[in-house]
Amino acid sequence: MYQLYRKKMGRFILRIELIVFCILILLPWLDEFIDLPHLILNATATPVNWREALIESILVLLLGIYVVVHTHTLMRKLKSLEGILPICASCKRIRDGKDQWYQLEAYIRDHSEAQFSHSICPDCAKELYPELDTTARK
Repeated sequence: MYQLYRKKMGRFILRIELIVFCILILLPWLDEFIDLPHLILNATATPVNWREALIESILVLLLGIYVVVHTHTLMRKLKSLEGILPICASCKRIRDGKDQWYQLEAYIRDHSEAQFSHSICPDCAKELYPELDTTARK
């Protein structure tokens, strides 16, 4: 279900990007036809400059192609865990669909882009190494 949602969201994002870039491509032409600075700011009227509008449109088109392709590539690379993960209440190992049990870190590492770095939280440090607890001596 999440995969379907992710695909729909990816298509929606790409559609929005395409619509925005189409509007951005049309803006220079709209500016040339109705002379927006003259209408909005009461500036002096300027003649139609087709070359300028064409160059601006081509630059926006190239930028749009780059952004849409880059977004599409990132959406394809997006990996996520989904659904219910059966986890042992005692050792915290995770069972996959083939009834194999894996350490939590190994399972998440193999099924996502996450990497792990281990440390000890203050509560566990107090429990495991009470002789190093500086707060108990005070």
